[in-house]
Amino acid sequence: MDKLQRFSNRVENYVRFRPRYPETVAGELRKAGVLSEGMTVADIGSGTGFSAELFLDAGCRVIGVEPNKEMREAGDKLLSGNPRFSSADATAEATGLDAHSIDLVAAGQAFHWFDREKFKTECRRILRPGGNIALIWNDRQTDSTDFLKAYEDLLKMCGTDYKDVNHKNVADEVFDALWGKGNWKSFSVPNHQDFNFEGLKGRLFSSSYVPAEDHPDSKFMTDVLKKIFLRYQENGTVRFQYDTTVFYGAL
Repeated sequence: MDKLQRFSNRVENYVRFRPRYPETVAGELRKAGVLSEGMTVADIGSGTGFSAELFLDAGCRVIGVEPNKEMREAGDKLLSGNPRFSSADATAEATGLDAHSIDLVAAGQAFHWFDREKFKTECRRILRPGGNIALIWNDRQTDSTDFLKAYEDLLKMCGTDYKDVNHKNVADEVFDALWGKGNWKSFSVPNHQDFNFEGLKGRLFSSSYVPAEDHPDSKFMTDVLKKIFLRYQENGTVRFQYDTTVFYGAL
C-alpha cells in the first residue's frame, strides 16, 4: 500500500478515536529547553492536527506538513480557528519550507513512515542554528493487562502488515543515526483512553494495518473484538494504556 494514502479511508475513525497528546509533553520539552512560546514549529506528518494542537496550545506558530489530502483537510478543519496554524501539501523529505526558518521540527506518530536520511537532510536545511527535532509516539501498551494482551493477539492474527509497519521497530540505533550516538534524550508520560464497544471498534479501524471496514475479513475481526470486549470490559468500558514517549535532540 502507498504509505502516503494508507489513512485516506481511516480519517473519520482517526479523528474520533485516536488519542491526543498529554499537555505534560509540552511541559517536559520546556524544561529541557527544547520548546518555548513564540517558536515556529514544523509539524511533519501532521495528519489530523493532534500534534499541531499540542504546540499551538504551548503558544507556538505551527506549520503542518502533510501529503495526504484527507488527513490534511481534517487537520485544517480541527485547527481552522487558530491563526497561528497553517498547512502545507508536502512531504517529510521535501517540505518546501524556507531554509533556516524553523525552531523545532516535530513528528507525532509519523517518523516511522519517513525516509530517514532524506528527512535528516531536510531538517538540516530548514532548522535554524540550535534548532531541535522531537519525535513523539502514543505507544500503546501491549501486555500490561489481559485485555491489552488479547487486543495485541488480535492484531497479530488479523493485521495486514502490522509487524512490518509497527513503530516499535524504531530502535535506538535509528535515533543514533539521526542525532549521533549519545546526542539525544527521551522521556515518557502516561496517557490512556476508555472505550465502549463502538469506540473500541472505531479505534481498531483507525489503524492502517488492519482490513478496512468494507473488507470481507472485517466481520470476523469485529466478532473476535466483541468477544474480547465482553470478556474484559468493566462497567461497559475497556482501557487503552499508553506511554507517550518523546525522543529529542539537536542535529
